[in-house]
Amino acid sequence: MSEPILVRFRRVVAGALAELERRRAEVNDLNVFPVPDGDTGDNMSLTLRAVLAELDRLADADLDQVGREEVVAAVARAALLGARGNSGVILSQIVRGAAEELASRRGQPIDPALISAALARAADAAYSSVREPAEGTMLTVVRAMATAVAHEVARMPASRLDRGVAAAEQDRLLADVLETALDAARRAVADSPSQLAVLREAGVVDAGAYGLCALLAGAVAALRGAPVELEHHAPSSRPAIHSPAHTSTRYRYCTNFAVSGRDLNPNQLRLRLEQLGDSVLVVGDARTVRVHLHTNDPEAAVALCGEEGEVSRLDVADMWQQVEERRARVEGTVRQRPRCGVVAVASGSGLERLLEELGAVVVGGDGPVRAHELLAAINATGAETVVIVPTDEAAAGAARDAAELAERPVVALDALAPQQLLAALVEFDDARPADDNAARIRARAEAVAHGGVRPVAVGDNAASSEEAVAVVGDDEVARGRPREALAALADQLAAGAELLTVLVGRDAPLGEDELRECLPQHLEVEVLPGGQRDWWWLLAAE
Repeated sequence: MSEPILVRFRRVVAGALAELERRRAEVNDLNVFPVPDGDTGDNMSLTLRAVLAELDRLADADLDQVGREEVVAAVARAALLGARGNSGVILSQIVRGAAEELASRRGQPIDPALISAALARAADAAYSSVREPAEGTMLTVVRAMATAVAHEVARMPASRLDRGVAAAEQDRLLADVLETALDAARRAVADSPSQLAVLREAGVVDAGAYGLCALLAGAVAALRGAPVELEHHAPSSRPAIHSPAHTSTRYRYCTNFAVSGRDLNPNQLRLRLEQLGDSVLVVGDARTVRVHLHTNDPEAAVALCGEEGEVSRLDVADMWQQVEERRARVEGTVRQRPRCGVVAVASGSGLERLLEELGAVVVGGDGPVRAHELLAAINATGAETVVIVPTDEAAAGAARDAAELAERPVVALDALAPQQLLAALVEFDDARPADDNAARIRARAEAVAHGGVRPVAVGDNAASSEEAVAVVGDDEVARGRPREALAALADQLAAGAELLTVLVGRDAPLGEDELRECLPQHLEVEVLPGGQRDWWWLLAAE
């Protein structure tokens, strides 16, 4: 008994994804256009994974009962919602265009003529999704595929199949046609540096074009039941990745999300979003659109689209960080992807450096932290799961929002004092899962006695204040001259402790020698530059 057509289709999609996954790192490292952020392979893979997941959801359905139209519509929607980045969004439109053509030919077997028509429509959909199409990219590749197949089908004595054709014969004919497309894709990929100056300067082929070529090779292999040879393309470490052509690097955040509504207008949304950044793609229909843009204000983009419908599937990546990570990979200095990453929210240049040395991605600065900054930091960890550790209640709220929005498992802890965080982060182990790390960090933090000394006058008047207050939790434990307040706090924290750590603030009025004179002499004391603004000294005792 032959396999159901849905099962056969899934096998082809799985083959395409498998080949892309084998070459994903290679595709990432080739990525220099439009921004050298090294995520093209990841974005295309996520898009196709969404398609495969949808096919698995439909696995128990009878295609004759469900209908080809429903299947291809579900696949197109899954690709749209799963899309990430420029390459992922364009790939989703290739899938959508092909799916719409397949759905329009009700009752026609999937044969060379239908594949030709589907590729032509896929190329049209891809080009239509980009306001200023660039040749030498995956757009060029899909058009080359469509043109080559159209010419091949025109020469075939019989490009249409009867409904009763054997599955093996159908697979053979489709493989022949797609191999024609693959040959054209190979040539287009090899020619991409001649069409796009930034590729030529960097000494690479286009990443999205090569990723599309890999997908097609995997599909052909699945139909043939045998591997298909495909050239490898080594990335370049030349400094041309900093080419002035990469104008999008003036924007920091690659922002992706979906919008659901009743009367959405993708073109109008795109025009409004272009005021906030560039590389804007808005694709979909009146009920669901997928948004991609590069911007410095993701929250403004979300708010703008939130006026028109419900925003979901928000994903924010820090492209500046990604550019550096790609450079490190190409130069061979990057480590393997960890199981767990940690994002720390802290203020103070010294404290930020200390936390980074302990393996944290730090969101710093004196202003309030926003959810999109944390989402970018989550992505920057490169980890499968993430723990966020905030140091104030406002940051804790943003951390919870980011954990809810993130598409990978994230544990957001309640706020810890900065000195608690520094002590507790010693327990972090990137080989352990997030839940385990969160429990270890929480337990270590609870065992740390802590407090701080600040001027009575804070903010702009802090430096001129001659009176200090020592605080443990919400309780004032001493008030007076800075030396007196510091000594009183240290004496209170010293009971039962062996180690006292002091983070020195940016305007602290005592030098290190004077500071040490105020501390219990029987304790091991570690004095570190914290650089925090409002606290002269933050103390932790263990």
